[in-house]
Amino acid sequence: MKLKTILLPILALMYAGHAAAADGRDLHVDPTNGNDTNDGIVKPVKTIARGIKLAQPGDTIHLASARYKESALFANKLGEPGRPITLDGHGAVLDGAELLNAADWEMVSPGLYRNDHLLRMDPGILMRWFFVFDGKMNHMGRTSKGPSATLKRPGELALGEWTYAPDEPITRETKGITGAFFIKIDPAKKLDDYRIEAPVRSSGVGFGGHCEHIVIRHVTSTHVHNDGFNIHGKQRDLVFENIAAIDCGDDGFSAHEAAECHIDGFVSIGNSTGLCDTVASSTHYRNVFIRGCLGYDVFFTSHGSHSIENAVVESSAAHAVLVGRDALPSDGTCTVRFKNVLIRRVGGGQQEFRISAGAKLEAEHCTFENLKVQATPGSAVNFQQCLVTGEPKPDLLIGKDVAWRGEGNVYDVKSLRVDKTNFTPQTFAEFQKLTGQDEGSQWRGFTDKEPAPAALGADVAALKKLAVP
Repeated sequence: MKLKTILLPILALMYAGHAAAADGRDLHVDPTNGNDTNDGIVKPVKTIARGIKLAQPGDTIHLASARYKESALFANKLGEPGRPITLDGHGAVLDGAELLNAADWEMVSPGLYRNDHLLRMDPGILMRWFFVFDGKMNHMGRTSKGPSATLKRPGELALGEWTYAPDEPITRETKGITGAFFIKIDPAKKLDDYRIEAPVRSSGVGFGGHCEHIVIRHVTSTHVHNDGFNIHGKQRDLVFENIAAIDCGDDGFSAHEAAECHIDGFVSIGNSTGLCDTVASSTHYRNVFIRGCLGYDVFFTSHGSHSIENAVVESSAAHAVLVGRDALPSDGTCTVRFKNVLIRRVGGGQQEFRISAGAKLEAEHCTFENLKVQATPGSAVNFQQCLVTGEPKPDLLIGKDVAWRGEGNVYDVKSLRVDKTNFTPQTFAEFQKLTGQDEGSQWRGFTDKEPAPAALGADVAALKKLAVP
């Protein structure tokens, strides 16, 4: 699968959106033919950084459709209402990895190589770290926000493996550098015989400081050790259209602090977390496809507002979905709305869709398949025309003092419990009486003769256009 084609399934869903104002300029970036001494208008500049620096309200930065060994970083960049600064990637790939330089690696024994000056390393980076062997990520069983294997000792490495030894002495003192990396290859070959890359850049697209009225479209981020799209600081009216994050060390998309983002057309594949928004951020997603995550598929822990509409999540992460409030403030609420969302567990074993204390979740026309749905005390849940199903049948667990609302749902579940009271299909009416909810809802399974109502749950037929091969 070529990274440049990953955006195509979403293209038909996009709209013209935030088109540049008529008086805006077209700035061009070309990593092959450009030069940063050019003005970007008559002749292209070489780097994305130069294009961003030149851009003014109403301008559009056009990237040549190429693979860039560079991040697109915005800091204190201001567009204007109706005159945003637009970065149009035209299918460009922002690649965070660089090919290893064999000269920087010392062979300490046949096939075992050592480097003590690859990159500044701390626990935050190390938990997200990987190497890319011939295009394939190798995490060594480690991932952020998920279970991680203990790092091996250098002498324990098998062929095609790596490790990091934090207490390894270094050959020269450099600020921030400690320890050493080790890579094991076939002793009959040289390091130059392999294509091994290291994720030296933190994110593909990043925001910091104070930015307003920025549009990012048609860009793929890959092989960064942190987030594909990393949003920090005071951000207002950030719009992302038809973007993708593939094989990133942490989150596909991650908004922090009080960032305000709208995302229409998002593919997240092979990241530690599909999407992760925290603190007081406000994020709203449409037309989303998530697959192959390691830590979490969907992770909202904030006291902000979030929504996902029209989405397919093929859940295979160690944890499926968490909706909750962060530690501060204690009286904040994490408000999340799902509409026409299909979350299907495909990675083996049922995992939890958890709505935790301080979270308020509204789900309309959604299907949750092979997921244990658990609402913990202090949360609020509203299911409307939703389907909870799976094989084997999942559990639906509602904690004490959960504000539960429901109407027109079907629960094809193994068990239904409210606090310590268990219900059965035969006593479902007692559940309805206890909660005063779920008028028109049913607890039943399906057969070929009695399939699920067509109007129930996510519109699977309509969501097929989001699928990525």
